[in-house]
Amino acid sequence: MNDGILKKTPLHDLHITLGARMVPFAGYEMPVQYPLGVMAEHLHTRSQAGLFDVSHMGQLRLYGDNRAKLLETLVTADVQNLPVGATRYTLFTNDNGGILDDLMVTNAGDHLYLVVNAACKDADIAHLRRIFGDDLEVQADAALIALQGPAAAAVMARLAPASTALVFMTSAGVQIGGHDCVLTRAGYTGEDGFEISIAGAQAMDLAALLLQQPEVEAIGLGARDSLRLEAGLCLYGHDIDSTTTPVEAGLPWAISKSRRLGGGFPGAELIQKQLAGGTARKRVGIRPLGRAPVREGAVLSTADGAEIGHITSGGYGPSVAGPVAMGYVTAANSTLGTPLNAIVRGKPLAVEIAALPFVAQNYHRS
Repeated sequence: MNDGILKKTPLHDLHITLGARMVPFAGYEMPVQYPLGVMAEHLHTRSQAGLFDVSHMGQLRLYGDNRAKLLETLVTADVQNLPVGATRYTLFTNDNGGILDDLMVTNAGDHLYLVVNAACKDADIAHLRRIFGDDLEVQADAALIALQGPAAAAVMARLAPASTALVFMTSAGVQIGGHDCVLTRAGYTGEDGFEISIAGAQAMDLAALLLQQPEVEAIGLGARDSLRLEAGLCLYGHDIDSTTTPVEAGLPWAISKSRRLGGGFPGAELIQKQLAGGTARKRVGIRPLGRAPVREGAVLSTADGAEIGHITSGGYGPSVAGPVAMGYVTAANSTLGTPLNAIVRGKPLAVEIAALPFVAQNYHRS
C-alpha cells in the first residue's frame, strides 16, 4: 500500500505527543499502547472510559433513490426497513457464503452511512462502486474516534446533552465542543460507548477535549484487541474471513429474519441450508486451564491426538485474570465443557470449550 509508506490518521501527532508506541496496522501507523500500558488501558476502559483512534476504518456514504435495495444485494441485513437514525451490523458475503467483511450501516436519512474494516476498505469500495458508481462517496478525510466504557455516557452527556437520547445502535448528528459530529452509540469493546465521526481537521480539538475529561484515557490497539476478545467479538481476517460463513462463525443474528427467508444476497442458498441443517464446524470460546495463553494458529486436538480445529484469537484477558481464546472446532466437539488440547510449541496444553462472551456485554439498550 502506497509503496510501503504508512498512512497517518488525523490524530497521529496527538499519539506521538502522548508517548504512544506506534506500529504498522492495515497500512497505517497506529498506537498499540501508551505509557499507561496495555493491562492498565484495558482495565481503565472496563471501569471508566477509553478513547480510541479508529480513523483507519473506512467511512462511506451511499446515495441514490434505490440505495437500500441495492445494498441488500450485497449484505445480509434488512436495509430497506431500517429506520432513520438506526444502525445495523451486517456482512458482505461472497457466492460461497463466505464473509468478505463485517460492517455497520446507518440510515442517515438522505444517505446510508457505512463503516467498514481498514484492511478491507479498498476491496469494499471497489465492491460497492460496481453497484453504486458515483453514488458512493468515500469520506477519505474524516476521522473516527471511539469513546468506550461505563463512564462514556456521563462524559458525552456533559459535552453533548443530546447524546442521552441515543440507545445502542442508534445515531444522530450532534455538536461537541462546537464541532459538527455524527454520534453513534456503538463500539467494539462490549461496553457502552460511542463512535464519533468528525472532519479530520477538527479531530485533534475533539480528542483533546475528550482527554481533558477526568474519566478518559487514551487507549491503543493492544487493549482494543483484548477488550474485543473478552467480549467475544470477531476480528476480520482472524475469526472470520472469506472462507467462513456467518453460521459457522456464530453470527446468524447478523442475517435479518426477512433475509433468512427471502435470501437475495450472495451465498444465500448455502447459508439457508446451514441455518436449517447446521454446520460441520463452529466458532467457540476456549479457556486454557493453566496460566499460559494460547495464540492464533494453535491446533486443537482431542485427548487421543485427533486434530479437530484451531485457535483464531487468543491472549490474556485482564478482566477475567486469565487466558482466553476463540477458535473453530468440529460440531461434535463444540459442547460447553468439552476438554481438548491446544498444541503450543509442540506440547499439549489443556483447554476446554467455554461460553462466549467471557465478560458480560454492557450495551445501553433502553
